[in-house]
Amino acid sequence: MPKLATKPKREFRVRVPQQAGLARFFLRPFGRVLLVGFTLITVLCLGVFLYFYVKYARVIDERLRAGVFANSAKIFAAAETVGVGDAATPNGIAAELRRSGYNESRGNPVGYYQVGNNSIEVFPGKDSYFDQEAGLIRFARGKISEIVSLRDNTERSLYQLEPQLITNLTGPTREKRRMVKFHDIPPILVEAVTSAEDKRFFQHAGFDPIRIIKAFYVDLKEGRKDQGASTLSMQLARMFFLDQDKRWTRKAAEAIITLQLEQKLSKEEIFEDYCNQIYLGYRGSFRIRGFGEAAEAFLGKDLSQITLPEAAQLAGLPRWPAYFDPYNHPDHAKERRNVVLSMMRTNGYISDRDYALAIEAPLTVARGTTQSVEAPYFVDLVNDALQTKFQDENFQSNAFRVYTTLDMHLQRAATEAIRKGMVLVDEQIKKQRRFKGQTPPQAQVALVAIDPQTGEVKALAGGRNYGMSQLNHVLAKRQPGSIFKPFVYAAALDTGVEGGARVFTASTIVEDEPTTFWFDGKPYEPSNFEKDFMGEITLRTALARSRNVATVKVAEMVGYDKVVDMANRAGMNYKIQPTPAVALGSYEITPLEAAGAYTMFSNRGNYVKPSFLKMVRDGKDGKKLFENKLEEKHVLDPRVAYLVTSLMEEVLRTGTAAGIPGKYGLRVPAAGKTGTSHDGWFAGFTSELLCVVWVGFDDNEKLELQGAYSAAPIWAEFMKSALDYREYRGTKPFQAPDGIVSIDIDPETGMPANSACPTVKKEFYIAGTEPVGACPKHGVGRQITNVAGWETAPAEKAPSNPGAAPASTAPRIVGSGGDGQVAPAAVARRAARQEPPEPASAAAQPEAPEPDKKDPKKGFWNRLKGVFKK
Repeated sequence: MPKLATKPKREFRVRVPQQAGLARFFLRPFGRVLLVGFTLITVLCLGVFLYFYVKYARVIDERLRAGVFANSAKIFAAAETVGVGDAATPNGIAAELRRSGYNESRGNPVGYYQVGNNSIEVFPGKDSYFDQEAGLIRFARGKISEIVSLRDNTERSLYQLEPQLITNLTGPTREKRRMVKFHDIPPILVEAVTSAEDKRFFQHAGFDPIRIIKAFYVDLKEGRKDQGASTLSMQLARMFFLDQDKRWTRKAAEAIITLQLEQKLSKEEIFEDYCNQIYLGYRGSFRIRGFGEAAEAFLGKDLSQITLPEAAQLAGLPRWPAYFDPYNHPDHAKERRNVVLSMMRTNGYISDRDYALAIEAPLTVARGTTQSVEAPYFVDLVNDALQTKFQDENFQSNAFRVYTTLDMHLQRAATEAIRKGMVLVDEQIKKQRRFKGQTPPQAQVALVAIDPQTGEVKALAGGRNYGMSQLNHVLAKRQPGSIFKPFVYAAALDTGVEGGARVFTASTIVEDEPTTFWFDGKPYEPSNFEKDFMGEITLRTALARSRNVATVKVAEMVGYDKVVDMANRAGMNYKIQPTPAVALGSYEITPLEAAGAYTMFSNRGNYVKPSFLKMVRDGKDGKKLFENKLEEKHVLDPRVAYLVTSLMEEVLRTGTAAGIPGKYGLRVPAAGKTGTSHDGWFAGFTSELLCVVWVGFDDNEKLELQGAYSAAPIWAEFMKSALDYREYRGTKPFQAPDGIVSIDIDPETGMPANSACPTVKKEFYIAGTEPVGACPKHGVGRQITNVAGWETAPAEKAPSNPGAAPASTAPRIVGSGGDGQVAPAAVARRAARQEPPEPASAAAQPEAPEPDKKDPKKGFWNRLKGVFKK
């Protein structure tokens, strides 16, 4: 029989759950030790995490309460004054107040405002620049119609607004940033930055898992660390709170801080802080922080004005600022820009057409003639001044509030005048034969404008564009050329007060002819600009027409040492030497020195040192750390200053700058002087504003453009624009001080004119130095004399001096011992020195010349002498 198949025996095994196995394992002695150790480590790690979480939470809270950029020194412009009748709107005033730190919050320590229907209320806070009363400004038809003090409800004609913020300086490493708010950042830049750095920024909670996994995979595949996974939040945590150490502890701290930032700040606030803090390279000696400053430094424009390609260009910088610097590596910068544009297209921010047009656009580099209004060269000067005055204070790492003298309206006017003027300069340079068939070098420019009474710098530009060149040409030493000549003539006219071997006046005749001057055994043969000569001319004509040979002759007769002394009195450097070349401005000075020197003329003989700072306050307690004091000294008799000013008025009337006022509509009293050396210069002033302009090449190559065609148009454009503003539109004629007389002269001879003279001009003199007699070329006539500050009256007797002017028109000094007679020579000399006059009886009369021997009875002088004997 076959065997029956039997079922195989089943083996039953008891499967112990894994957890139970682990339990039995940990029940063993060794397992228990590991369990305890694991628990302790877990608790310890959790404790460490909580410790650092709380620690960084406190640090972050403290930093956020004070403000992320609380330790930045804030640099402010001068306060602006508005008045009834000014063109303005409520929103315009509100915008200016926002730039000053105001907002609509009542708790703002700087101040707040409230915009109403055709009105705005302004409430300065405890941190305001001044103890200003709150005010209500009403508007009608686009102008300010009424200003009311909210302190006593009375009307005001003027109201001062809080100074505007120019920029921030941070840290001892000379960092510069221009703060921007999120709503001021162009959307195109937001899209460019997120595309380049963190495309899911507005979706994730601080960490981007997808990006982390992708970065890990790419790095593993490539065999090197090439991909970054840091989000904008992580980068901000690293920039603000951590050093650059790359140990794992820093990465852990970065993660903790990132979590904190995401909880405490909105996405918009994180993005705003990132845009203000990110390092983007160097310009000059400053580290550039933030896109606001980078737009100025690299593009030469305000952030609000950037285009799509420029936004992509800026967004490409954070990855590697030095490598993508558009100045040093334009090819790298353009390649990176196009990569960012491609990312933007992939993310759907721009269309294919926008992308195609953007990648074909040339790389933007600040090489134009414009610059933003934030006065970067001025900020550099302020920074240097602060470094000098506050050597013991780390002002850049403290919340100091620095108030300067800068007038934002004039700064904008200076920027626009330079833009227009340098276009004309470029066109003229291109036409020069030496650059035919080649690209000519680009000329540079400097402009400095100051208040002639206080020396406060109101506008300053040290170059065409800060992004193109950080060299501050306002401080660059160059030969001033003919703008130095007024100091030669000041030394000459000063002889009317101080005396000398020869007394010079504005009508003194000097020979303009080819001349060889010998000095120190060596010949010096200057020539005029166009190599022409005018023969015998007055000092007025010599300066107005900028005659070189005549000016050196004047300097030689006065004494070269006297000319140098006059320059030193005016604040110029002591490297100027007493040689014939000094008369033609051959020794170097800076445009800032020139501006300070010219205050001697515009300020009635008082030199005022230029200044940039008004006040520095501690940002925490408001304590005043510094307040500027006027540095002024009397260096020149006011009558001499007036005479030189009068000569410089002639420059704009009939001299080398005669066409400037009419062409640019500058129809106000003004004085100035053109200068042409290697460069082009113009220095001039009105009663309210003084401005110096320089144009030249960086390598000191000859510009070969006269100052009248290079610097003067920029000066005129700027000065005309200044007349639009309240502080500068009240230009007045230059007032003669006491002791100035005027007579009509013949400009050919420099002698008193008469009816036979074909040309008659009024000339001014220090009383007692005016010429006497009559024009020897055109016969005898009447002389008209006016005395500033004194009365004039017809003399009752004829003079005993045959060379004197007719008695009926000579000056009479009332109260100086005269009884209607002509002031004798001794009295006139005392008047020139402003000394007390002697009694009339003590005044010595000049001797009469010997009468004509041919006819002693009928001679004119003999009969005239007889009048005094009666």
